[in-house]
Amino acid sequence: MRSKIFTFILILFAANTIVFAQQEAQFSQYMFNTMAINPGYAGSNGAICLNTFARQQWAGFKDPDGSSTAPQTFLFSIDAPIKFLHGGLGAVVSKDKAGFEDNTNFRLAYTYRVNLGRGFLGIGAEVSFLDKKIDFSKFRTGNESDMSGNNDPVIAAGKAKGSDFFTDFAFGIYYNVPGKYYVGISALNLSEPTGFAWKSTSSTATVSGGNAVQLKRTYFATAGYEYIFPSNPSFELDPSLLIKTDFVSAQYDVSAILKYDNKFWGGLSYRVQDAVTVLVGMNMGSFKFGYSYDITTSKLGGAGKSNGSHELFLRYCFKISIPTYPKSYKNTRYFN
Repeated sequence: MRSKIFTFILILFAANTIVFAQQEAQFSQYMFNTMAINPGYAGSNGAICLNTFARQQWAGFKDPDGSSTAPQTFLFSIDAPIKFLHGGLGAVVSKDKAGFEDNTNFRLAYTYRVNLGRGFLGIGAEVSFLDKKIDFSKFRTGNESDMSGNNDPVIAAGKAKGSDFFTDFAFGIYYNVPGKYYVGISALNLSEPTGFAWKSTSSTATVSGGNAVQLKRTYFATAGYEYIFPSNPSFELDPSLLIKTDFVSAQYDVSAILKYDNKFWGGLSYRVQDAVTVLVGMNMGSFKFGYSYDITTSKLGGAGKSNGSHELFLRYCFKISIPTYPKSYKNTRYFN
């Protein structure tokens, strides 16, 4: 069964090319950040879990004028099982700066969970609100004779800085057999909203309307397996896979983490034609801490423009127990 699931996912995305034009924020420790990409995950831990991620991508990458344009992402998520709702709730807040864009996103998800076979199936829906800001004054065209960018009609028709607000939806399915394996499929930006409509005020501009930005529908597929070594149960190997695509291009992450005594772990991940990642982490009671470093293998690294990517995450999970008290009786006959 597990091999068929993996095969199906690989076939589903095999027709896509490798290079992916990044719109959604990227995380190397995706195996600990499923809530950010799949609303069907909410409540799957059986506890209230808080996650914080901080990522500095392509450290050292700069614009020709010397300003830093390397993507920076901060993310906080919370999810919890809600028994009377027959599922779970989750929320994600993120701040993503990439180049001349500054995105602030809030997502609220509900998951309906049912028992299925040996595991649990979560079916989730999500509504998202995105505040996108773009500094058009820093855009440059390919025409070296006009470095101001004013020869581009879209840039000429717009303001130096602009912002727009997007409302969108997501859907996800997540199946988990605790202690064994998981698989999930999700889609973000379902309605593919557009923004930054242009109204030309320049006599040289040829654009009188339209939209400069569209959020592309993005699909995610995740899968992972937990293997405990029979000869030494203190060691556990956790391979995992992430595929991200808009069915025009795709990005693939393949990872393997080795855990010791469920307290310490280390591993490697490979993002096709982009980076090799080293991952380390540890459990400290209810806390989980992880760090990853991406070694850039694309032309960004070869040209010396990128010093790699750093990523930190911290998770805290807890349960709220409602105390129960013994019933008291005024009539002594109940003690018989």
